[in-house]
Amino acid sequence: MDINEYFDNLRDQLVGIAQSDPHLHGSNFSFHIREEGADYPATAPSMIGQKRMHNIRVLAQDLFSRGIMGDFIETGVWRGGAAIFMAAILQAYNVQDRKVWVCDSFEGLPPPSMPQDAGDTHYLNPDLAISLAEVRSNFVKYNLLTHHVQFVKGFFKDTLHLIPAREFALIRLDGDMYESTIQSLESLYPRLNSGGFVIIDDYGLDICRQAVDDYRRSNNIISPLIKIDHTGVYWLKP
Repeated sequence: MDINEYFDNLRDQLVGIAQSDPHLHGSNFSFHIREEGADYPATAPSMIGQKRMHNIRVLAQDLFSRGIMGDFIETGVWRGGAAIFMAAILQAYNVQDRKVWVCDSFEGLPPPSMPQDAGDTHYLNPDLAISLAEVRSNFVKYNLLTHHVQFVKGFFKDTLHLIPAREFALIRLDGDMYESTIQSLESLYPRLNSGGFVIIDDYGLDICRQAVDDYRRSNNIISPLIKIDHTGVYWLKP
């Protein structure tokens, strides 16, 4: 198996396409829905879908080819699938000088505390509360729990600014809410190296989009947003 086949097969396993993993709540498997990451797989470790998972690989390979240094990080990991894919990319290319930071409360989302999130109910969804033990177990299942993987447990306002990483090359934000998104950007974007990438998983959600647009506006960020699928976008830090 060559490296392209390896990544394609792993991607499709992580999102549940390879095993036709049905919806968490009983609906039949749909390739189109899973390609777009528009449902919760019953057992697979990622809900981001094939297109957004593939995007991680494309951007990582671009970073390597341009020599952009820095760690990879995801804020909001669910069962860990996207971060597992990041770790697999580092391992496959024998990258020894980067880490993958896996950041989550591992207890679900916080209740709204900012006016922009008023009425948000993500914190009531038990499907989003995946324990650290389960996420670690998923890394073990794919033989990717190495010293390059660092877990950060807690709400982003309490943890992200304390991460002992001086520079990032790829930051992937999947926090759903305004608060989670703006706090991630405030803590991590200043440490993103020029030439690095920001991926926003939930730009299709109004409150997430507002947080991204507010941050970009207040920091005079004019790099174009590039669409991945129905909800994911990314941009290059100039």
